[in-house]
Order: sequence, then structure tokens, then C-alpha cells
Amino acid sequence: MAHRSGLIASDIDAYLESHRRKSLLRFITCGSVDDGKSTLIGRLLYESKLVFEDQLAALAADSKKLGTRGEELDFALLVDGLAAEREQGITIDVAYRFFSTEQRKFIVADTPGHEQYTRNMVTGASTAELAVLLLDTRKGLLPQTRRHSHLVSLLGIRHVVLAVNKMDLVGYSQERFLQLLHEYRQFARRIALTDITAIPLSAVHGDNVIEPGDHMPWYRGPTLMGHLESVDVGQHTAARPFRMPIQWVNRPDPDFRGFAGRLSSGTLRPGDRVRALPSGQESRVAKIIGPDGELPLAVAGQCITATLADEIDLSRGDLLAAAEAPPPVADQFEATLVALHEEPILQGRSYAMKIGTRTVGATVNPLKFKLDVNTLEHLAAERLELNDIGVCELELDQPIAFEPYEQNRELGGFILIDRINQHTVAAGLLHFALRRSQNVHWQALDIDKTTRAALNGQRPCVIWLTGYSGAGKSTIANLVERRLHFLGRRTYLLDGDNVRHGLNRDLGFTDQDRVENIRRVAEVAKLMVDAGLIVLVSFISPFRAERAGARALLAEGEFVEVFVDTPLAEAERRDPKGLYGKARRGELKNFTGIDSPYEPPEQAEIRLDTTVLTAEQAAERIVEFLSERDMLKKP
Repeated sequence: MAHRSGLIASDIDAYLESHRRKSLLRFITCGSVDDGKSTLIGRLLYESKLVFEDQLAALAADSKKLGTRGEELDFALLVDGLAAEREQGITIDVAYRFFSTEQRKFIVADTPGHEQYTRNMVTGASTAELAVLLLDTRKGLLPQTRRHSHLVSLLGIRHVVLAVNKMDLVGYSQERFLQLLHEYRQFARRIALTDITAIPLSAVHGDNVIEPGDHMPWYRGPTLMGHLESVDVGQHTAARPFRMPIQWVNRPDPDFRGFAGRLSSGTLRPGDRVRALPSGQESRVAKIIGPDGELPLAVAGQCITATLADEIDLSRGDLLAAAEAPPPVADQFEATLVALHEEPILQGRSYAMKIGTRTVGATVNPLKFKLDVNTLEHLAAERLELNDIGVCELELDQPIAFEPYEQNRELGGFILIDRINQHTVAAGLLHFALRRSQNVHWQALDIDKTTRAALNGQRPCVIWLTGYSGAGKSTIANLVERRLHFLGRRTYLLDGDNVRHGLNRDLGFTDQDRVENIRRVAEVAKLMVDAGLIVLVSFISPFRAERAGARALLAEGEFVEVFVDTPLAEAERRDPKGLYGKARRGELKNFTGIDSPYEPPEQAEIRLDTTVLTAEQAAERIVEFLSERDMLKKP
């Protein structure tokens, strides 16, 4: 099985051709920390004779210096490449390794076992077709074993090898192996993992890794390598309807317009009728162009450029699909989220959602529950912390073409990105479109924002004042509105306290409530801008993410952020409503600046230093800004 083909020396062309025709298996090793994942992969590489002499010499030296096996080779060091990994004896990053045998090519991802690095495991599993889940025979099923198993199931990996490792430390006990297998099958049945191949092995000594060994004559099944070489994980993507997310519109000259992308499923031929989504326009394929010229056929997995018989509106992020079997289009979904960042995912917060080649805005609303990975119980939650798994509803700011993740990973898998720091905060899987998203449609109206703005003789916009309580936001906003009213402009002032008497009277002051408070106000402000008004918003709005979400709802230039920059000490000294005093005495919880954070703007359009400006001067500064940018003139 393991090999270095003799064709490499005698006939390199024949070797490359035979290598090209081999099937490729992508798999991961996962499980809890210190279950032996890196050691197992190192043993696979070593026994497959894919460790070069210089690597072997380095491994021998490193084993003496950093290894845990005394004078023996520590195979984990072949994979654990980071200095921190070698020092701590754990895997941190995802390590990818390539190897091959006479039967197959392999790409293996060694994923971290520590709970802190679950996000790295999700990355490695996202493209895998099989998972090798390791169990330490002495420890059995641990919380991270269950978490990784659940993630394997969620991510659509249906083939699992239960590698019961370190059999040498329990005397190669058949009884212990069968006990662990029974426990795991009971758990796996509850998370829809049914294709499980259990193999008892010792990664350190090589038992049942490549060859059976002599210590477990009671085991009659395949070795790990034997199973990896023979398992059928065919996705049969070519048999599914044609789908191709558009990566790039290719325009090398005025006479050529092609659409480049990778077929995620199906086949494509010249003359096939296709539909562009989400627009719904249809055309026929004129040509299919590959790296070496025109093609009569393209299949799932190929990267091509397709030209169409008609000029239709199609750009990066759109989807080409079979006209006779297009996927659905929707903007509201149920989805599973896996939290990947220290910053919690808050109900009501808006994120950037990247799905395939398309990026849209997405709001988590509501968060239905989070999962207890040990009991599989559904727990009520308003946030997801790092490594939590939860189910939510997602509201998008525009419709997308999709398929459930279990049918199509590329059209059903996505990530959520923080709008401010661009961190990836979650990986997600779409389940289905919400029925209400199919029943609610945009109604065409004859009178639009431009018409209303022209009637009002002004450019509608939002003037968003943010700062500590007591900074002077409401006073300044009120003076600005008085000034604009004197100039004949049509305005409305949304004040934080006033709105909480009606629209937001049901909200408290937790982080989640603050997020929802600003989300509602931003949506109201958007409607008022559509009505052609100049809208003044006076809210503490402590989080940058929510202010960025409000900005994203409006067109370029329609959102003006005003930072009423009053130091906390000065705002507390003023304390016009006595709120700081209550907060200091513990009578008022979650008060911004005392026991709840405030994130000041980093690039506000206007900054007002109220230690040197009076309220009247600050208000006049805002009016001057609007006038200088022609926002008070007829559009």
C-alpha cells in the first residue's frame, strides 16, 4: 500500500498520468486534546515512506529535545510545526499534509483538540469528506469528543472512522474497545452519524495503522490505511442540477464578456439554458472556455468561463443555474451558527455574511437556542460565546440564491464577519428559508425617496449623535432641529429617552437590549429618510457595530456620524438626570461608562469637543457641515 513508485525513476510521464487518475480523499483527524491525532498522522506519513531523510534526521533530533517518547521517534513532531505546539505538546493550527498510495491520493487536516481552537477544527472540516475521530481508551468520550462529533455531523461529513487509540495502554483489551464503541454509537445515533467504522489501534506502535500487528488478533476489520484507501465517499455532484457561483466577469476587450467560476454541481454544455439568480433572467450558453481553450462539456469541480447568447445583468456574487431546476431565492432563513471569536454573537446585531462569492448584510434575529454538546439539550440564549453552537433566524438585507447545506455546501455554508474589525465571528449552515420570506414581497410604489426629497427641497439624511449620557446630545440635536426648522427644512428628532417610552419600552439595558434598541431606531430612521426627511438621532449607541449597521442601511452620504466628545469625568460631573449617582451606588445596572462599555467612533464625520464648544456652537457646526456638502439644497 505505502509506496514510492518505481515509475518515478523509469518513466516519469507514466507516473504522472497514473497519479492524475487516482481519486482524492480529503479527511480530518479530530477529537479531544492529547488523544494522539498528530502522532497518528506522523505514523501514517512515516509508514507510507513519505518522510525524507533530512526530515527523518530532524525528527530524530527534535524527538530527543522536545519529544515525549524518550529515545524513540515522536511522530507528532512531523505535523506540529508551530513552536508553541512543540513546546506545549498540543496542536493549535490546522496542519495539512499530502500523501498518496498506489490506490489513492490524500489530503489530511490535523485539527486541534483543545476547546480554545474549535474554530480551527471547523476550518479543517469544511472541505473534508471523512473524519477520523480519535478516542483515548483511558479517557473515553470527553466533551470535546462530543463537540467535534456534532460539528462533523453538522458539516455534512457522513463517513466517520472511530479510531480507538492507545490500545497499548489498556493491554489491547477487546472488552474496553467494545465498551467505548457501544457508548459512542449511542451518542452518534442522536446526532445522525450512522456510517461509523471503528478501528482499535496504537498510533505510537503502529498497530492497525498500516499493518494489523500481532497484539489484537480478536480484531478482524480493516486497518486505518486499508479503510482510507477503499472507502467510497463519492459526492455524486455531477448528477445534481447545474450550479456555478460567479467569481469574476471577464472583459479582456469590448467584444468579449464571459462569466468565470467553479461548478459546484452538475454539468454544463454549450446550448444549455441557464438562469441568472437572484435576478431570474434566462439565456443559453454560447461557449465554455477552459485553461486550454473551448470545451464541449464542463463538470462539477471544474473552473471555467462561460459566455451567454444574451446580454443579461450578471456580476460577481450572482449564480448561474440550470433553468429547468433553479435553486430557491430568499432573504430570511433558519441557520446553525458556530461561534468562532472571543467577541460574542449578539441577538439583533448586524453582520456581513459571505456565502459563496456573495456578501450581504445579515441580522441574527432571533437566536432560538444554543446546544449543550454533552446532553444535546436546547438552552435558551441571547448570545453565543466562543465555541458555542446555536440555531437562529437570519434576516438578510437582500435576497440570495441558496440550497440547504446538507444538499450543497457551497450554496448553504457561510461565515459571519464583524463589520468593524472584519473578524470572522461565526461559521454557519443554512437549513431552510422561512415561510414568511416567501409570502412577503416588495410592493412597487410610484412615489419614491427622490420624489419626496424633491418636494421637500432637501437631501434626506440621518444625523446620528453619539456619546456618553450627559454629553449634551439631546440639547445639541434639539438646537440643530430648531435651526433647520427656521431654514424651512423638514426634520424629525428621534431621542433615546423618548423612544423608550413607546417603540422600545419593552427593552432593558443589557448588551442584547442595547443592540435591539439601536436596530429598531436605525430601521425607523431609514423609513424617515425614505420619506425625504432630515432625521436627527440622539442615542448613546455605545457599540460601533450597531452604528455601522445603521450606516449600512442607508445610501452613501446619507449617514452623518456626530461624536459628541465629552470626557466621562465631565459627563459624570454634569449628571443632569442623576443617573451616574445611581450607577455609582449600585442602583442602576449596565450603565454606560460605569459597568457597561462605550466604544467611541474612530472616523466620525463630525467631532464636537464640548469642553471648548457651547451647545449653540456645536449645533451651528453641524448645520455648517450640512450646508457645505449641499445637503440642505434641493436635490
